[in-house]
Amino acid sequence: MRRTVFNEDHEAFRETLRAFIEAEVVPVYDEWFADGIVPRDFYYKLAELGVFGIRVDEEFGGAGIDSYKFEAVMYEETARAGVQFGGSGVHVLLGLPYIKMLATDEQKKRFLPKFVSGEEMWALAMTEPGTGSDLAGMKTTAKLSEDGSHYVLNGSKTFITGGVHADRVIVCARTDAPSAEDRRHGISLFAVDTKSEGYSIGRKLDKLGLKTSDTAELAFVDVKVPVEDLLGEENKGFYYLGHNLASERWGIAFGAYAQAKAAVRFAKEYVQDRTVFGKPVASFQNTKFELAACQAEVDAAEAVADRALEALDAGELTPAEAASAKLFCTEVAHRVIDRCLQLHGGYGFMNEYPIARLYADNRVNRIYGGTSEIMKSIIAKDMGL
Repeated sequence: MRRTVFNEDHEAFRETLRAFIEAEVVPVYDEWFADGIVPRDFYYKLAELGVFGIRVDEEFGGAGIDSYKFEAVMYEETARAGVQFGGSGVHVLLGLPYIKMLATDEQKKRFLPKFVSGEEMWALAMTEPGTGSDLAGMKTTAKLSEDGSHYVLNGSKTFITGGVHADRVIVCARTDAPSAEDRRHGISLFAVDTKSEGYSIGRKLDKLGLKTSDTAELAFVDVKVPVEDLLGEENKGFYYLGHNLASERWGIAFGAYAQAKAAVRFAKEYVQDRTVFGKPVASFQNTKFELAACQAEVDAAEAVADRALEALDAGELTPAEAASAKLFCTEVAHRVIDRCLQLHGGYGFMNEYPIARLYADNRVNRIYGGTSEIMKSIIAKDMGL
């Protein structure tokens, strides 16, 4: 089936990105994997490549292209190579939409040039030790000072991707108590400078997968946040979070599809090279049937991911459609990657093979950005159930 989602510009970017990955990432990726983090300097290389500024207006140093399709190419190419770019995905996919949607002109002038250059890396801090999918239950507070010049931030966050290298973190905190009618009332968003006194990074979390992505615990003890760093209006944070969840969930869906596609490629190459009982593993009927079934599932996931991408670019991707795409693509990736690992036999369990890393990396897709169970609830509600 012929894809229509990408044009010549996207394919030219794909060639450039593929060459960059082969030259700058593949030779050192094993070191990053062992260290459990991408070097901070690598983000400056990504900035030089222009990946941070694609959707940023030209006046702030970006390319001014209002499309997620170049990010989609990055998902495909990193998966194809079996690598990750650390926390940079959060910087672009999660951080940028909030700046574009909520920042004042003054804030954009302060934030966006450094965002594009990689001088300031951004992360998003929503989850707390006691609150995952139930964001309305967050306990972190931000109290306005008596003179009205700053907020005093107290609390903690966990599972914050990009949290170690981040220079700015969008922190969700309570500026007012929830009302009896609406538990979601009272949450606000702040662009917190990580160099602020009282701000600290706890453990760099040891994860099952996504080993090169720095995920951390954060703590705030009387952190002074200037009122100029409030994003949007007070107490409307939950609405802002919900508005941007569609793009986040599309990103997870597309990334999962790209991983499934890469898994089929890895498995195909392996079974063609591997010999068992004097014959290539690819020559056995079971191998052919397994890969054929996987390819059919990848084709379906590609169609769903592409459709969601087109809707996102058009500003028409609904929360239910994003949830459906995430649910479908992540479940497909789970099945496909598992079957492709099986075709590798014992070698599929070795981290030196990209299929093993894919298997571990993929598992979180059905958890973060809203669990599969939450996605089903959203879809069911949209169905009137």
